[in-house]
Amino acid sequence: MEEIDWTQCPDVESVPGRCSGAWVAKDSRILIEGIIDNYDAGMSPEEIGDEVFPGLGADRASRIIAFARSHIRQPAPHL
Repeated sequence: MEEIDWTQCPDVESVPGRCSGAWVAKDSRILIEGIIDNYDAGMSPEEIGDEVFPGLGADRASRIIAFARSHIRQPAPHL
């Protein structure tokens, strides 16, 4: 997964002592990396939020995925 600055995403948090401080969906132990990996593998936000991680919800999964897609660092153009 690309390196993303998650600090501005209101749906996630990093809490020392919870999942070793990894980024998780707010108020859960659902790793953001798992959400993005499942999406990259072809799953829909509905499948991820309602089936893979019950309680996450499709809307929150969609917001997290949209944030990730809009914040991936693009490589500098070659001159």
